[in-house]
Amino acid sequence: MTNFENYLTQLSESDWQEAIKSLLTSIHEVDRNAVQIWFRFYPLALEQFLAASENLDEAKQSIAMQGDFGLEDKIDTSHDFLYGHRYWTAVKAALEAESQVFQGGTPNLADEITQIATMVAGKLKVDRSLVIGITAVGFMTAAQVGLEKLKASSGKIEKPSGIMSKKPDAIVASRKHDDSQGLFGFLKTVNKKYSVIYDEPNDGRFEIVDDQEIASASANDRSQNWQAKDERCWEGPVPVECTSASCGTCWVGVIAGEVKLSEVARRERRAIKVFGYNQTDDNQPIIRLACQTKARGNVTIVIPPWNAVFGKKVYGNIDELELEPVTTSAKALREAVRTAAAAGESTE
Repeated sequence: MTNFENYLTQLSESDWQEAIKSLLTSIHEVDRNAVQIWFRFYPLALEQFLAASENLDEAKQSIAMQGDFGLEDKIDTSHDFLYGHRYWTAVKAALEAESQVFQGGTPNLADEITQIATMVAGKLKVDRSLVIGITAVGFMTAAQVGLEKLKASSGKIEKPSGIMSKKPDAIVASRKHDDSQGLFGFLKTVNKKYSVIYDEPNDGRFEIVDDQEIASASANDRSQNWQAKDERCWEGPVPVECTSASCGTCWVGVIAGEVKLSEVARRERRAIKVFGYNQTDDNQPIIRLACQTKARGNVTIVIPPWNAVFGKKVYGNIDELELEPVTTSAKALREAVRTAAAAGESTE
């Protein structure tokens, strides 16, 4: 193990969260939400839990994991919803070079990320704020898959297309616009229609009526066989199982437009902490349950490749989230969510 790998193995989930938090203001707005979402899609604690299990299938079953978790087969693709994805080849090369010269010790993680990002930005002649996010992603990828597998990946990426081919400020501005309601749209008070963009690189979107839940709007999209792409998707691109905040299947990350979404209600707040998806205490956070979240304008989301139940649960009360998977029966946990949700509804 190299000094660099040894350094990465000493970092905890909280170290990474602290580093990302301290770097947020240095990351361009185009990627600020996306970077935070990526780290929720691939939490270190969950990867370590699965890696340490004697039987991977049983470990996944214990947390009711569905979909495709892990970075080993997504080293070059997991971050394609970041603007900084276009710089991945250079970031990957810089990390490999750093691993050869790293002297050891325990330097500040945020400083290490910033140092590499500065080098890459200088080489590419781009603003560092566009590179810091993808560099942080690169560090975590190296931590989870190891340098050998990182080096073995091709590092190739597809040329940005659609809205992602625009300049970063233009992308930010475009995300804020709502679909036109027609010449006399300003007179409409009902049935206003907007778009939920769920795959920005490929302009994947579906229509949503004003104040409609994202999950129900997704289910109306019958344009293709969604289940052939993801067996969790019974109808539409957003995976859905229960539509009542009891399974966590429909969690999504909000890249832009979170202020156009309904505020988190008690049912969602209680349930999502059990699932372990690290939703903040904001009224309109960037991690949401699509079945509970209503849109009042265009919104850009990204869909996680997996879902599970791995949050820390205290019966009768839901603790502050700890990124510590539990081995308690996922079925029991989901029943506890339903009970908590029902209790919450009865007091509202």
